Amino acid sequence: MAEPVVAAGPSVERVFRAVDAMDAEGLGALLAEDARMVFGNAPPLVGRAAILSDCLTFAAAIQRMEHRVLRHWVVGADTIAEARATYTRLDGSGVTIPVVSIWTARADGLISHYRVYYDPSPIFA
Repeated sequence: MAEPVVAAGPSVERVFRAVDAMDAEGLGALLAEDARMVFGNAPPLVGRAAILSDCLTFAAAIQRMEHRVLRHWVVGADTIAEARATYTRLDGSGVTIPVVSIWTARADGLISHYRVYYDPSPIFA
């Protein structure tokens, strides 16, 4: 019996281009309407609108961010990206921290589940 065909999700480059640009519209175009997103051990954000609202709130607390992807893997519908993220604080200082992002795409290629594993405390220290 053949394995079911699973659509590949958005590329690592496309996801981090939207994230690093703090482009809510661009990120929203990659998410399913009912997507779930979890940052570390925070409660899940459910729905595109909730995810984008939270991302805009975070973006207002920093000047910029940039992810440097070290490695990534695509396994079926899942993409795993190991990166170093550099955040520029509002005072102009910066900090770089390790981040692992995992997202799962639906058959239509939109992200249904997005998980980000990192410790954001150094950003606001």
